[in-house]
Amino acid sequence: MASNRPAPTAPFVPSQRQPETYGYGGYRTDEGPWEEWNPTEESLAPVRGRHRVAKQRGGGLARSSTVLGVGVIAAVGAGGMASANTGKPPVSISLPDLPSSVGTLLGEDGGHKATQTALSSVTTTAATDADSSSSSDAGEALRSRIIAQAEQQQTQIDVKASAKAVAAADKAVSDAEAKAEKAAAAKAADAKDKAEAAEKQKTEQQRLAELAKQYTLPVVSYTITGTFGQAGSMWASGYHTGLDFAAPTGTLIKAVHSGTVTEAGWAGSYGYRTIITLDDGTELWFCHQSSIGVKVGQKVATGDVIGRVGATGNVTGPHLHLEVHPNGQATAIDPMTWLRGKGLNP
Repeated sequence: MASNRPAPTAPFVPSQRQPETYGYGGYRTDEGPWEEWNPTEESLAPVRGRHRVAKQRGGGLARSSTVLGVGVIAAVGAGGMASANTGKPPVSISLPDLPSSVGTLLGEDGGHKATQTALSSVTTTAATDADSSSSSDAGEALRSRIIAQAEQQQTQIDVKASAKAVAAADKAVSDAEAKAEKAAAAKAADAKDKAEAAEKQKTEQQRLAELAKQYTLPVVSYTITGTFGQAGSMWASGYHTGLDFAAPTGTLIKAVHSGTVTEAGWAGSYGYRTIITLDDGTELWFCHQSSIGVKVGQKVATGDVIGRVGATGNVTGPHLHLEVHPNGQATAIDPMTWLRGKGLNP
């Protein structure tokens, strides 16, 4: 870098000096005389910070300091007005870094430019801080709103899940109670049915016991050789219509129940037959007798002897053929079932 050429030295004339006081209220001898200084690369001290200013000598510091102070006051005022206009809380103002060689003199033009630079930097910093604060506040508000919405949604989900769990538990309890009640009712009903059945059976047994006193089997010693409903060609109807008590010829035949003798004599394939009509109209047929011991119209009681076992009629051996005809009808019913209904067990 080339050095500036030295400027011609002007003659010093004391009488021509301007009465500049630079804020000290009067002339001071240590402010002059002035001489023009042309800095060179070797004579300039390195400048730190963001601002480079021209080097001055002597009392220029006071003037530059005054200008800089006015600029700082203006910047602070501008920052306050900006805070008041935006309606936001005051923000801290960061002044630009001053060079360490603050004693370096600023010229009149240089001081004005420095002041403008300081004002611009302070205003920009204040605006940036205000925008950053606004953005930070908006972001924080949005974040808080999102968190609140998320918490509200989670709360709703938890409430629904809790309600669903409570409903499921209530339903399970209700189902269990209903099942238990149903089982208890079924058990009670079963116990009741069993009790009723037992009572009914007991009653029936008592009734049959009473009937057994009124009824008796026709023979004492016997063997059942033919039952009701057996199929075979030896019977005219194609099946056996009575119950056969096989016993030796001459075995006593007794009246099963009290009644009236309505028939006594020969009956073709039935051999010698005796018919006793009971009080309810039921007819009892005693067939294949070897002899008859009663007459028509005779009243008999339970256990009375009415004849003897034989082999008359269509038979293959001595036995008593017993038939039961309800209400005197031609069709016979099973004598085994009828006898058991009277408390007897052939």
